[in-house]
Amino acid sequence: MTRLISAGRDTFSYPDRGATARLPLPAGYNHLRHRARVGHGRAAFEAAGIAVTTFHAHRTSGMLVRAADGPVRPGGRVVVGIGFGPLRIDAPCEVVWTAYEPARVGFAYGTLSGHPECGEESFVVEIDPDGTVWFTVTAFSRPNSWYTRLAGPVIPFLQLRYARRLGRHVRRLAAAA
Repeated sequence: MTRLISAGRDTFSYPDRGATARLPLPAGYNHLRHRARVGHGRAAFEAAGIAVTTFHAHRTSGMLVRAADGPVRPGGRVVVGIGFGPLRIDAPCEVVWTAYEPARVGFAYGTLSGHPECGEESFVVEIDPDGTVWFTVTAFSRPNSWYTRLAGPVIPFLQLRYARRLGRHVRRLAAAA
């Protein structure tokens, strides 16, 4: 079942909450969709789902993540640290929807005030009827600070590179199962 939080929150930095749960993505943003095969079988699906919904995959890919322990839940606050040392930028987000279904597990978080971008990103693990396990990152975003506006087309390029990196880490974690 996919759960979406109330649209009444005023701390989000964009109006299209929950849009990664459906297509098409809203206009006026850069769009990202990256899908990677990460394994085969129920054990790989479960391991990948746990890695994604506990931020273990994010952490092993090099991101600094501050979030509550355990699986993500709608309304959970997350701060992702981007960069290194004094050049690190804290990017605050909130989980807007989750999916804990027999063939689909994942979540999306949306940007909060203070995030260098505005938009939403989802991380979903699915298992096909033939047992193939997929990991998909879907996002829409646009600059929300002077430095992301200045970086221009570099930001979508970096987002795609990170989605691919995250896919490789989910694959490794699923294979360990």
